[in-house]
Amino acid sequence: MDTSLWNVDAIEKLAYLIASVLFIFGLKLMAHPRSAVRGNVLGALGMALAVAVVLMRIDAYGVVIAGLVVGGAIGAVLAVKIQMTAMPQLVALFNGFGGLASVFVAGGALLQSKDPALDELLATGASGLIGAVTFSGSIVAFGKLQELALFRRPAKLPAQQAVNALLALVCVVLIGALVREQAWAYIPLVLVALGLGVALTNPIGGADMPVVIALLNSYSGLAAAATGFVIDNNVLIISGSLVGASGVILTNLMCKAMNRSLFNVLFGVMGAESAGGDVDEIYATVRSTTPEDVALILDGAQRVVFVPGYGMAVAQAQHAVRNLAKLLEERGVEVQYAIHPVAGRMPGHMNVLLAEADVPYEQLVEMDDINPTMDTVDVAIVVGANDVVNPVARTDPNSPIYGMPIIDVDKARTVVVIKRSLSPGFAKIPNPLFAADNTLMLFSDAQKALIEIGSALKEG
Repeated sequence: MDTSLWNVDAIEKLAYLIASVLFIFGLKLMAHPRSAVRGNVLGALGMALAVAVVLMRIDAYGVVIAGLVVGGAIGAVLAVKIQMTAMPQLVALFNGFGGLASVFVAGGALLQSKDPALDELLATGASGLIGAVTFSGSIVAFGKLQELALFRRPAKLPAQQAVNALLALVCVVLIGALVREQAWAYIPLVLVALGLGVALTNPIGGADMPVVIALLNSYSGLAAAATGFVIDNNVLIISGSLVGASGVILTNLMCKAMNRSLFNVLFGVMGAESAGGDVDEIYATVRSTTPEDVALILDGAQRVVFVPGYGMAVAQAQHAVRNLAKLLEERGVEVQYAIHPVAGRMPGHMNVLLAEADVPYEQLVEMDDINPTMDTVDVAIVVGANDVVNPVARTDPNSPIYGMPIIDVDKARTVVVIKRSLSPGFAKIPNPLFAADNTLMLFSDAQKALIEIGSALKEG
């Protein structure tokens, strides 16, 4: 026996075991905002250890080091330059490139393999299929989130589900050919799967993109796990399975939060967007207000609830929200933040922003916990939220968001909505809340408006 080889194998297995444990504990810690940073650190340490082990097995250090330098530089630039408002788009790209990496690794392993086994060929086909679907679907999701002209509106093909089924069937046939050692089938499999990813994602409306992002994250993990079987890498199998499983769980939770069907997400039949009624008629009774008037209302309030949305992220108003909340707390006002599971454009978007502004975690209240007490709220301040507070989700069966659980801000005694304009949210439908009898619209940049309200409150 070659003792040196045994030592390398033993070190590799032990390191992979430690890396896997770090991934598991890291994922556990990321389940709560308080421990999320430590979870990220553990996950990063696990990945660094796994990469170090791989370096023990290779000779072409120049190529690997070049890749690390280029990739690290790109990652560092993105980390510094990307704003929180663009984080969902960045997550979509990360999902896509993870899928693309699986496609290339599995394809490269197929080219190098002399006599691949049946399970290896099957895993190669699964990696190519899932990875390609993830890549093209993520690119479409990125385009929708970025509101690029090509992807701005959902586009359904005639007989969309029949087209999806046909593309899926062709993929299955090509995987069958690949399993029968027809290596040529891999490239057409990837090309057809790229088309399937576009067909599955393109018809989905922008309001449902957070759910799609979570599902694509799961796909990227499954593709990585399949690639792990191709190259016989245990840590890749474990980490990919963790990402895949957690992504499915998150997708299911978000589907419940939006009253969507997981089956519909999987097969690309989620709701599209619609006009939602006569805008002029709906907004005929809208009443605008001023920061000074809002300050007067807050001066007599005992309980205030902030409802953050994507507009808060765009305006970078989380610190202004926190400063106004501190002023109210100093006056003995009870302050809370109502968090909708899909507020913003990705899961946990609002939690991250408010944590950045040092908002106490105990003041962040989930939708299901805050709704039963919304009728006791003196003032609900909606900061850039739209679809997640739209009451048509409860009242209009023809609405694309009908049945989606919302934060019941319309039940508060007074509602102040801070928005630049009456423009619709991701669902592209008007919001009758803006014209309700107990609602006042403060048309302004959210950060500027909150600062002015705070100033008026101090002067008063």
